[in-house]
Amino acid sequence: MEGVLNWGLDVVRAIQTISSPGLTSAMRALTLLGSEYFYLLFLPILFWCIDERFGARLGLVFIASAFVNGWTKALFAQPRPFNLDPAVGLSHETSYGLPSGHAQGTSTFWGLLAPRLRKPWGLLLAILVPLVVSFTRLYLGVHFPTDIFLGLGLGWGFAIAAFLLGDRLAAALASWNVRLRVIAAAAIALAMNALNMNDTSLSGIFFGTAVGAAFLFDKLRFDASSGSTGKKAARLALGLAGVAVIYFGLKLVAPAAGEQLYALFRFVRYGLVGAWVSFGAPWAFLRLKLADRRPATEEAAS
Repeated sequence: MEGVLNWGLDVVRAIQTISSPGLTSAMRALTLLGSEYFYLLFLPILFWCIDERFGARLGLVFIASAFVNGWTKALFAQPRPFNLDPAVGLSHETSYGLPSGHAQGTSTFWGLLAPRLRKPWGLLLAILVPLVVSFTRLYLGVHFPTDIFLGLGLGWGFAIAAFLLGDRLAAALASWNVRLRVIAAAAIALAMNALNMNDTSLSGIFFGTAVGAAFLFDKLRFDASSGSTGKKAARLALGLAGVAVIYFGLKLVAPAAGEQLYALFRFVRYGLVGAWVSFGAPWAFLRLKLADRRPATEEAAS
């Protein structure tokens, strides 16, 4: 393993021979395409303004992929390039390195989105965006090539599995009543916490999103495609304001890492973000007449 890491460090050093202040700034900007903030912005847009069912499916698969990434990092506990040679650290991360979360996240996200985009743009974006973001991680010295390879493989694997099995799984879940869906979401969240007790954020947002979506589809029949461009813009502004209040506001009063109730508070905070996106915001949109309900016959058919 030491030989593989040394080879990876040589690759990072070779890439950094082209470094410059301007290029480093550009790489730090491009790498944000794989950050948590990007997904907190883009996933709600898809859910509130384009297709709520596709948005829920993409979001839950993406969260599952992110959880596997975090669990695998903890399993391998592999250092990052800058841990072996601080000189290559043009950026820093606090977690372990294998597999790359940015590589896995972008390949999962854009791979899931590809079938909904006009050909050949969907396929091109599903390949190019993850590769570009992955290159930024090598350039910044935060990942070895092997981190990238495994991240891309897992991410595209999740996307392909969702494409092949997603419709059948969605149909099976649709046959369950709300109570069964909530119980299933709770069981999965509990299992996620048991497997990775060091980070309860993903289990929290999974639980909040899954429970919110269960009630959304059963009770509200919110139609993301409805409304004018102006109404969609208003939905987005109101919804993202709610995300910011929960995500950043609760963070200000949250216990620090290592303090009592930190894990519980983190689970609740992320759970509320997921519940707001999948239920709270759509409920507010309907109450404010910023969106329409999907006809009951169409809802049953879907």
